[in-house]
Amino acid sequence: MSALHFTDANFKKEVLESELPVLVDFWAAWCGPCKMIGPVIEELAKEYAGKMKIGKVDVDNNSKVATEYGVMSIPTLIFFKKGKVMNQMVGAASKPDLKRKIEENL
Repeated sequence: MSALHFTDANFKKEVLESELPVLVDFWAAWCGPCKMIGPVIEELAKEYAGKMKIGKVDVDNNSKVATEYGVMSIPTLIFFKKGKVMNQMVGAASKPDLKRKIEENL
């Protein structure tokens, strides 16, 4: 399973109402660090399928959600559990760092 695409329209259903914990990557196509972690996010989505939903929000096309969660810099990674923000990371992170954060938030 590859990373999901969350939008202003489906965010409530896919993220806030999810039974599973969710990792949301707020990104943009023009963002260098976002491009660096993009493949890692895809790998993690496959590794954690069934345990955690992992997806992306393109901030250029979905500014409502990005604004709602105070995303000022990208990439910003926000962990949600039962509709609540559990944790947040700003900037590119290594795969081991991301895996550690995912494990903390499962």
